[in-house]
Amino acid sequence: MISFQVNDMTCGHCVGAITRALKAEDGTASVRFDLAAHRVDIEPGESDAAELCNAIQQAGYTPVQIDAAMGVDDSRGAAARKGCCCS
Repeated sequence: MISFQVNDMTCGHCVGAITRALKAEDGTASVRFDLAAHRVDIEPGESDAAELCNAIQQAGYTPVQIDAAMGVDDSRGAAARKGCCCS
């Protein structure tokens, strides 16, 4: 399981955009979202964490990989997007 914190994922539109990006990268991946926690959990089929991270970035979001043992890696900075993308 590969998990990302995506703080600029704020609504169902965001979930759809990230899902499409991840499925385009890895069509066999299983994707689960916790929108309230801004978390994406992915069980990859063919892709590694870097490829999945890049797919989310290409969709316009700022993923931060979550290390299961250490929590969120905040070293990449804050999310660029503020508020809902639909407004």
